Amino acid sequence: MAKSSDSAYSAGFHALSEPIRIQVIELLQEGEFCVGDMCDRLCIAQSKLSFHLKTLKEAGLVTARQQGRWMYYSLNADRFHALEGYLSSYGD
Repeated sequence: MAKSSDSAYSAGFHALSEPIRIQVIELLQEGEFCVGDMCDRLCIAQSKLSFHLKTLKEAGLVTARQQGRWMYYSLNADRFHALEGYLSSYGD
């Protein structure tokens, strides 16, 4: 029987399986960014970036907040810690 956390782990690892999403995660390690700034820094079209941000957000790896008409994204450290804990259980 699958645990409810299984789907969260699966979604997290799936979200990390795409090179563009890895680039987004690496950029967000610097702090919070709005979509426009991320597009500029990653040299990617907004429509393409929005698709990848949606996947990361649905996996719980990033959080979004709206300020005025802008959306700002940041890492969800708790979800990364959960994935790290899951992987560490296979280390021994």
